[in-house]
Amino acid sequence: MAITLVNPEGLPKIDVYRQVAVASGSKMVFVAGQVAWDVDGVTIGEGDLAAQVEQCYLNVGTALAAAGGSFDDVAKLTVYVVDWTPDKMPLLQNGISRAAASLGAAPVPPATLVGVAALDIPEHLVEIEATAILD
Repeated sequence: MAITLVNPEGLPKIDVYRQVAVASGSKMVFVAGQVAWDVDGVTIGEGDLAAQVEQCYLNVGTALAAAGGSFDDVAKLTVYVVDWTPDKMPLLQNGISRAAASLGAAPVPPATLVGVAALDIPEHLVEIEATAILD
């Protein structure tokens, strides 16, 4: 495995991600920001942040698989959420948990959460991009 996830002493331990990813592989994979579209471009979970987070993670998983990888290979995630406020954290975590159950893996690489004013279309509440390292 090209990625080792670490929560070093001296930094807080966060349930939904690890603080550091150490990469040792040779193939880099950059996944474009994934929104809550199905294969036909229809928005899944309109108005439902948890459902959209789940679909975004599933889409990232599909993109990684196309490159020969999985969430085990992800070194960094960036999550963009429209009109982010801390009270939305349970919805975000719920969507991540649902995606993890579907994927059979916990997507916990280092992550950055960025609140944004808007995304590509008004129906999209979240977008997730990933960087992965493969052997």
